[in-house]
Amino acid sequence: MKEHVKNVLLIIVGALIFAVGINYLAIPNKLSEGGVIGITIVTYYYLGWSPGITNLVINAILIAAGYKLLDKRSTFYTLLGILFCSLFLYLTENQLAPVTSNPLLAAVFAGLLVGIGIGLVFLSGGTTGGSAIVARMCQKYFGWSLGNAMLIFDVVVIAGSAFVIGLEKTMYTFIAVYIGARVIDYIVDGLNTKRAITIISENTEAISTKITHEMQRGATILHGHGAYTKSRKDVLYVIIGKQELMTLKALVQEADPEAFVVIHEVHEVLGRGFSK
Repeated sequence: MKEHVKNVLLIIVGALIFAVGINYLAIPNKLSEGGVIGITIVTYYYLGWSPGITNLVINAILIAAGYKLLDKRSTFYTLLGILFCSLFLYLTENQLAPVTSNPLLAAVFAGLLVGIGIGLVFLSGGTTGGSAIVARMCQKYFGWSLGNAMLIFDVVVIAGSAFVIGLEKTMYTFIAVYIGARVIDYIVDGLNTKRAITIISENTEAISTKITHEMQRGATILHGHGAYTKSRKDVLYVIIGKQELMTLKALVQEADPEAFVVIHEVHEVLGRGFSK
């Protein structure tokens, strides 16, 4: 229940931040977006339709067409993501003055807020609908990868926006979408980034004891041998948070100054002591 409540709160906060980025930065500066939200923004410019209502209708159609491709948990959180994004887009429409009239500033901060908002929704296990559902349908029926399908859909929508918002604003839109994508990556992967450490030492037992008792982390000792010397080598493998890296380096240095240490960046770790 606690996990469920946390996920719902992430969706609500993420949807609100997303709506603020669209209504107070992107739309006042005649910028667009990728995916379904880009279509809703363009229809707002061209036909005056409310982005919140249009977003809800288009995503409802996509959910009806592609719900079989999503598992029950993802479908539930995706529905919440669509509902809250549409609701906040509707509620925040024309409520406050635009934050800035500078298109470059608008592109940068719209990308930042939209990326934070979508990233928080993704952290909950859901999506904001749109591109994710289209990508899954393309994967099933055409064999496309999810990443390529989402990229193609977003690029087509943004490129099509040029006929409504002009080439210059389309270029600013690409800046916003790129920043948003990087922010999403950081929130989804960067906040969970770990370090995988491989340690080759003559004193692995002492190092592993320090890691276990002083850092409260587990470690695995692998057995190998030198390719040239043919002598036996014990290899210590441990995964830690990036904030623990300096502590580990100090422990290894203290136990064996001659140890050979390799540090790898890991984007996600599943299992006991880490993510579920």
